[in-house]
Amino acid sequence: MRYWIETLGCPKNHVDSEKLAGMLVSQGYDVAVSASEADLVVANTCAFIEAAREESIETVLELADVKRPAARLVVTGCMAERYGAELAAALPEVDLVAGFGESLTSNVASTAVSLRRRPTTDFDLLNLPRPATTAPWAYVKIAEGCDRRCGFCAIPSFRGDQRSRSTQDILAEARALVAGGVKEIVLIAQDLASWGHDRRRGALGEAVEVLDEGGTQPLIELTRALSSEVERVRLLYLYPSGLTVGLIDTILSTGVPYFDLSLQHSSRPLLRAMRRWGDGERFLERIALIRAADPDATFRSSFILGYPGETEDDQRHLLEFLEAAQLDWAGFFTFSDEDGTFAHELGDHVPHELALERLREASELQDAITAVRRDAVVGTNQRVLIDAPGVARSVRECPEIDGIVMVDPTLRVGSFVDVHIVASHGTDVEGVAI
Repeated sequence: MRYWIETLGCPKNHVDSEKLAGMLVSQGYDVAVSASEADLVVANTCAFIEAAREESIETVLELADVKRPAARLVVTGCMAERYGAELAAALPEVDLVAGFGESLTSNVASTAVSLRRRPTTDFDLLNLPRPATTAPWAYVKIAEGCDRRCGFCAIPSFRGDQRSRSTQDILAEARALVAGGVKEIVLIAQDLASWGHDRRRGALGEAVEVLDEGGTQPLIELTRALSSEVERVRLLYLYPSGLTVGLIDTILSTGVPYFDLSLQHSSRPLLRAMRRWGDGERFLERIALIRAADPDATFRSSFILGYPGETEDDQRHLLEFLEAAQLDWAGFFTFSDEDGTFAHELGDHVPHELALERLREASELQDAITAVRRDAVVGTNQRVLIDAPGVARSVRECPEIDGIVMVDPTLRVGSFVDVHIVASHGTDVEGVAI
């Protein structure tokens, strides 16, 4: 029997797919060369924003067209969890719609595996084993769900509150990956900096802020432990209030001074409307603190344009912040009105065309900043990890998200090589082995 998994959405979904693949392999399945050759076709969907849902539906329909008549088509992931009944009714092409925590079990005569609804097993997607990776890097999900209730985000409604994995489970997965050749581990979660806290003040959806309030921050100890197991540890999705001095020092000590900050905007009034912590001034203070410690630190963030109530003053504030922050990388998204969120009930929605215009304005500014920062790398020496023939990354680039370092395709995949950067090509740069 053969399987095919099509994955949409963020790196967290890709980790889920690897875990599902590992379970299928343990049950005797082999991966197919394509969806058209598989006996079981799985679509792991995304439901974060409307555009992601549209892409998920299109992908499911495409898979239905190419799969063999006898093959089973299963839809899982965020859309299945959030809109399971609606999907089952609207997509007769699909054999089964399955939400999170639903095991693969031998209960269908035509196929040895089926994704069931609402199992009574102790199946835990977070801690499933995963197959060996062919890449020299890997995402490791250290928590599921989120204790925050940002105004625009529906994730807690279907992913639930934060559930942190144990240090032992994370280290065991990391060691297995390293044994299989992984040289870089990228930690991911909905709210990475809050790993290990798993609480919400008064169960009222209030943010748990840890910024320099003393006490312990479990992520610090986890990062230190992992840095002794693997050559590179990279952290993604850091909520700004969790960016403590202790965590900053720990990240810098790993030799991967890469800070992926979940900012979303810079205007204080708009951030409060988003039910978010911080403002542009505080963000700039933290960025300056990091750059004082390491001038070569790399910064990435993402921003929402067109949130209800956003004004021209808010837009101007964001543009001024981008100019001052000089981020290396940034993504921009227009607001998506999600059922069940705080923002869904707000008035004063920004017309979509205006939101798009604001997005274009911010993107053009950031593109110019990114180009200048990439040009500044030319002439420097960088230690890069060879991800694939001709494709490498320094500590400045996150896999599958940022630009790359173009190198000689004969360099061995999985090796570290010192290169001299000789040219920049938009978001990518070109390196020659020293």
